[in-house]
Amino acid sequence: MKIILEVTFPHEPFNALVRAGSIDTKMAEILESLKPEAVYFTDNDGKRSAIIITDLSDASKIPTLAEPFFLTFNADIRIRVAMTGEDLQKSGLKTLGQKWA
Repeated sequence: MKIILEVTFPHEPFNALVRAGSIDTKMAEILESLKPEAVYFTDNDGKRSAIIITDLSDASKIPTLAEPFFLTFNADIRIRVAMTGEDLQKSGLKTLGQKWA
């Protein structure tokens, strides 16, 4: 299933990793393990953040998404399930609409 992972990084320890010159290595290691479809870096309420699109085969894999960010950055995360247009077409909305209208 398609997952949108929103990560918000507190200023520390992120700033310390930038100053130490190790942020690139840490981030690359995490992203390599997640194998995301897309990653966008932006801000969230004045803090560094990332929006990561990836696939999740099983809910038991949620810690593989979250823990690297928790343990490395003390980050806050939000995990959202997303559908593609194809998923929406297969969802049965017409039947549900008829049933619950």
